[in-house]
Amino acid sequence: MKKPTKLDKPLLIVMLSFMIFGLIMVLSASSMASYMRYHNSIYYYLIRQGIFMLIGMVGFLVAVYFPTKLFKQISPVLMGGLILSLFGLMVYGSVYNASKAWYDLKFFTVQPSEIGKIIIILFLAYYYNKHKDDLDNQWTLFKPILISLISIISVVMQPDLGTGFVMFGIVFIIFYALPLKKETRSPINKIFLGGVLLVILTLILTGGSLLRDYQLKRFQFINPCERYEEVTGYQLCNSIIALYNGGLTGKGMGESTQKYLYLPESHTDFIFPIIVEEWGLIVGLVIIGLYLFMLYRILRIARRATNLGNAIIAYGIFAYVFLHIAINLIGVLNIGPLTGVPLPFLSYGGSYTLTLLFSMGLVQRVHYETYKKRNYNK
Repeated sequence: MKKPTKLDKPLLIVMLSFMIFGLIMVLSASSMASYMRYHNSIYYYLIRQGIFMLIGMVGFLVAVYFPTKLFKQISPVLMGGLILSLFGLMVYGSVYNASKAWYDLKFFTVQPSEIGKIIIILFLAYYYNKHKDDLDNQWTLFKPILISLISIISVVMQPDLGTGFVMFGIVFIIFYALPLKKETRSPINKIFLGGVLLVILTLILTGGSLLRDYQLKRFQFINPCERYEEVTGYQLCNSIIALYNGGLTGKGMGESTQKYLYLPESHTDFIFPIIVEEWGLIVGLVIIGLYLFMLYRILRIARRATNLGNAIIAYGIFAYVFLHIAINLIGVLNIGPLTGVPLPFLSYGGSYTLTLLFSMGLVQRVHYETYKKRNYNK
């Protein structure tokens, strides 16, 4: 097996930089909760995240060294396994944060929906590449989407609206990246817009009765500090306090006060406010800038891909990373509702870290295969 040497080095450097900084911040953000709430060592989450990253890097190298064709070919089997595992959660799943989304394997937990995001990307890449000459046939076009919707609906039923929304967003962005004729896309646009309006109208007319109480409360994100004693205001208000405390240059590494149990998820969903509190707004803006650069590099790889399947893989991973960044920051910056979505490379998490690093390996493999094919044909 030939060693792939032509990787996207700027993308790799940014990824590794995020990983190192992420470990530092997981230690800082989790130390107090680990010691005061769970009575563990202050290094407990750092060690676990380090292990997740090491295993994730193995997945990264596997994705880099093996051809994308292999992963696409096994994706239908993986998709079947995903659907079975998601429905299996109804019987064997463990509940965390009101969602029955994890398998408890004693030493660690597994969240199938996180792994499912990359499986959906590979499945759509396999199917559409196989049927690339028949995309204007509506059954061909919608069949894999309907299969994907089965897994998305099962995730929403857990209930996990945040993950379900990310999965739907991935499918949506991949769909609009397909090279369809105008006459095929136009009626689909109208159907989609009508569907969105129907959902919004239904929620308005029913007063949100289709959603559970705790899900409705997440939409109460305006002026959270006026509801500090309530569930709907406590976390968001403390997030705002952390952002305000940081100022331009921060209070200093390890000097966050909001991590002293004010922010219950300070090392996962709310790690960005802790970063700004300790490092300041300037570093926060630098992080956002690096995220934008990372997304640009992934999008560039997608556009330069030499076959539809590889392009879909890169577009799907672009959607995956973008949606996690956008949804997390919209929530913690009090721009929109909280959905419990981790921030790429910085938040603590097992299943997500493994899936994210494997997906970045796939992007690098797409880049390598593009380089190899273009130079081979010269």
